[in-house]
Amino acid sequence: MEWISAAVVLLVLTSGSPVKAGKCPKECSCDNAKLSVACVGRNLTEIPPTIDEITVKLNLRNNNLQMILKEAFIHTPHLTHLNLQLCNIIKVKEGAFRSLDRLLSLNLANNKIDVLYQESFDGLSSLKELHLDHNRIEEIQPGAFAQLGFLNMLTLTHNQLVYIPNMAFQGLQNIKRLRLSHNSLNNLAPEAFAGLFSLRRLSLDHNELQFFPTQTMTRLPEVTHLDMSYNPMIYLGEESVSMGKLTHLHLHHMALQDLSDEAFAHAHLLSHIDLSHNQLRYLEPLSGPKELTNLSLTGNSIYCNCYLRPLREWATAGHVKLMGACAGPPHLSDEPLQAVTSLDLRCRGRGEALEEEDSKGNITSTTKPRQTVRCPSNCDCDTEAHHATCESRGHTKIPRGFPSSTQLLDLRGNHFHFIPASSFPGSAQVVSLHLEFCKVREMEGRAFQGMKGLLYLYLSDNDLTTLDPRAFAGVPMLTYLHLEGNRLTHFPGPALSLLPNLFVLHLERNAISKLEPSGLLSSVAPTLRGLYLSNNTITGIAKGALCSASIGTVHLDSNQLTEVPIDALFEAPNLEELNLSHNPVTRVGPKAFEPVSQSLKRLFMDQMETEQMSEDALLGLGPGLKSLTLRGNHLKVLPDLSSFTSLEVIDLRDNPLLCDCNVLPLRRWMKNVRLEVSAMCSHPLELRGQQVRDINIFTACPEKMSPPNKEAVREPRPAKLQKAKPSALRSPRVRTRPQKAKLDRPAKSLHQRKSATTAKNKKTGNNKN
Repeated sequence: MEWISAAVVLLVLTSGSPVKAGKCPKECSCDNAKLSVACVGRNLTEIPPTIDEITVKLNLRNNNLQMILKEAFIHTPHLTHLNLQLCNIIKVKEGAFRSLDRLLSLNLANNKIDVLYQESFDGLSSLKELHLDHNRIEEIQPGAFAQLGFLNMLTLTHNQLVYIPNMAFQGLQNIKRLRLSHNSLNNLAPEAFAGLFSLRRLSLDHNELQFFPTQTMTRLPEVTHLDMSYNPMIYLGEESVSMGKLTHLHLHHMALQDLSDEAFAHAHLLSHIDLSHNQLRYLEPLSGPKELTNLSLTGNSIYCNCYLRPLREWATAGHVKLMGACAGPPHLSDEPLQAVTSLDLRCRGRGEALEEEDSKGNITSTTKPRQTVRCPSNCDCDTEAHHATCESRGHTKIPRGFPSSTQLLDLRGNHFHFIPASSFPGSAQVVSLHLEFCKVREMEGRAFQGMKGLLYLYLSDNDLTTLDPRAFAGVPMLTYLHLEGNRLTHFPGPALSLLPNLFVLHLERNAISKLEPSGLLSSVAPTLRGLYLSNNTITGIAKGALCSASIGTVHLDSNQLTEVPIDALFEAPNLEELNLSHNPVTRVGPKAFEPVSQSLKRLFMDQMETEQMSEDALLGLGPGLKSLTLRGNHLKVLPDLSSFTSLEVIDLRDNPLLCDCNVLPLRRWMKNVRLEVSAMCSHPLELRGQQVRDINIFTACPEKMSPPNKEAVREPRPAKLQKAKPSALRSPRVRTRPQKAKLDRPAKSLHQRKSATTAKNKKTGNNKN
């Protein structure tokens, strides 16, 4: 039946449609029978304008297009397949594909795209496959995929992604395959994959993930195949893999030295686990998987002695095929694991049974193989990778005795409560220290003394209420400090004053209520570039509290600010990004952002309950602003946006706009910018739900609303209104309080107005015969 439907569509396009077959562009080859056009390797700098409207498949591979402009394919609305590989594309503008609501496959591989902008793929409502591999993508903006509700496969391999933020793939409710291989991912936000309820296959191989992202993966209830190979993980702890429908798990070519026997305790449907080419010497029987049939240990240094016997017996009883070979002892070297029997697996030769060894009290022969490197008890150390971990091992004191070459030290998930001075002797080469979820309540001064090379310190999600002023003494190179998720009530200025190279500070999810001048950033953290204070209880920011010539990013969202902290902004002349979303700022006054008008590039003011913004609230920001969001407020009238000529992202949605003459400047501005702007009318009732760009109510607006450009085209006025005074047509002033009753009276008709004028003239003696 499908081929019959296709034939009907083809017949309509070729014979029933009034559109005539266009001339094939001279740079292209056309197949009229297949409705396809190929313009491959022609060094084209723009899309040929004469491509036939009825074209279904368009191949523009290997050209020099560089940028895909808004509605670039408006003349070829029937496309189902579009190939834009190797076209030196740097940017895809919002709305570039808006007319292609029939497109099924889009290939943008092998280009130079670095950012996926909001609504870049708007209009592709039928798209099934999207190829973005081999680009330079390092950022995915919120909403980039929001319009791709039918997408089945998304390929983002061989890009430069380092971090996946929360809700990055929002809108992909039908996605089945997501490929993120060959990036530089080292962190995934907890909600990075939220909403992907249909995802079956996920590829994260060839990245830089050092730990299994357990919390993130639990948001993927339907994933059956997961590839995490070629990531530098050295250990899998208990319940690391908690994915109820997972059947195939690839963990090969990593740095695994050990894994808990309960690492897969909540992955009951696992049938294939690939642990090949790691650094495992032995393995305990795995609890959890009930359907396991294949366990690959190929390429590991498995020592086939008595310690492997429990695994071999477990595999035999459960009909699990063990793949791999013994690395020792010599008489079993290269023997397939599947071929050795329990009797072969002894801790001493010549047929001596394990029970006999125990009876002789031979302790040496019945203990686990000794560590080949110096490492604290109940920890794992890898001298080649320079990693050491004691994650979630129940430690109550900081372990000591790590290899002096250790660069990454992971102690998260233990119960330390108190960290005394000089807790990390011999750790001068440690670059990254993880102490998350350790229930730390107090740190003594000089707790990290001697860690001269420390750049990253993670103290997130502990119970800290204050910081000793000398807590960070001895770590002068510290650059990234994570203190989010604690109970700090004050900005820890004194403690930060010992960190001359601090670049990024995370203080989200604390209990900080005020920012005082005593915490001057210029003196305590002169190099600080990013300050994150989201989800605190900040009610005010004193003048000078943000004083810093280097500060570039400040996040103050989800606090309790009631006004824009304009006084504090005077001290941050190089601020580029400011997030004020989710603060109860009901009114934004004039010139609210003037102190940072020359530097600000990104401004976020979503969900602030804002009812009124002065017409010149954003005065001075001008062409430098790249991103502006005002979504989800209570604005009936928007401020003047005429100076914003370089915006790349704007979000005005979910505001109850009053669509009268006051919105005319917005309408004119929307026509002059090259990005898609979504703004919807809420009043009057007859226009509710309509986009501002689509309404046509401005013919009666007064002359003073006319564009300053004389060449601007105005829509003609209706005949009735040609002689009306401008004052009679001016829209009522928008008020924050309900209008008085007299403003709700119906307007007088033209006849009533003439009668009233005649009566007035008679009374004053001005009546003319």
